[in-house]
Amino acid sequence: MNDRNMDMLLGVMGDPIAQSKSPVMHTAALKALGIPGAYVPLHISSSQLGEAVQAIRTLGFRGVNVTIPHKVAVMEYLDKLDESALTGGAVNTIVNDNGVLTGYNTDGIGYVRSLKAEAVPELSGTRILVLGAGGAARGIVSALLKENPASIVIANRSADKAQELAAAWQVTGKVTGTAMDGAAGIIPEADIVINTTSVGMFPYPDELPIDPGLLHGRLVVSDLIYNPLRTRLLEEGLRAGCTIHGGLGMFIYQGAYAFEYWTGQAAPTEIMRRTIIECFGGSEDEME
Repeated sequence: MNDRNMDMLLGVMGDPIAQSKSPVMHTAALKALGIPGAYVPLHISSSQLGEAVQAIRTLGFRGVNVTIPHKVAVMEYLDKLDESALTGGAVNTIVNDNGVLTGYNTDGIGYVRSLKAEAVPELSGTRILVLGAGGAARGIVSALLKENPASIVIANRSADKAQELAAAWQVTGKVTGTAMDGAAGIIPEADIVINTTSVGMFPYPDELPIDPGLLHGRLVVSDLIYNPLRTRLLEEGLRAGCTIHGGLGMFIYQGAYAFEYWTGQAAPTEIMRRTIIECFGGSEDEME
């Protein structure tokens, strides 16, 4: 937004986008702080992405969030990339400063903040299995490495993509890639399993990214999905005696960091959390 006397225009672009709760959450945050503006869903196909980014400038958006499947592809259309985007290899937040678009990645820091607050206060020395090698995985692996884990294995349907992503952090010697079926040999020794794929997300909540029979009681099972609030993977984790960690905290914190980039004000995280839980007709008790 260039003119501070105008309402702040924000949005989220993705495909699909109807399921996103970002508009509800950010609208509540704007209202709570008395900032006049709007946050709108933008259904953008891959073929429209370049034009959509240009429209951010043309229409005077102060910024947008970027979600599946555009987090990597959007980078080539931006003017600047923050270090978080460069090291994570993906963008989930764009800030428009007088027509100059800068890409950030708040997924990684939002996720790690949530994981440490809600499930694993100390990540140093842990053995982590990451399911999926898309844009979300990139930002999360980058942020996790700053916590000094013993190892990170990326498992993906395409082993080549997992190995390619792992190679980006080859200098650390801590990240390797494998096919998804390789997860079976890794989970017995793992401390944390993180699902960064969309498997199990509404409207297909019964799907599972891995065989639940592999889960064991020493595991922390973490799922980035927040719709539903508790995925089938997390339910199976509970049955196996695992500590579970859902995607709500990451969703709120990544949104809070983005909100602060756009507005320059501290995000009302508790209002954002309450808004999402109410949106699902749930309560905090159900999240314990």
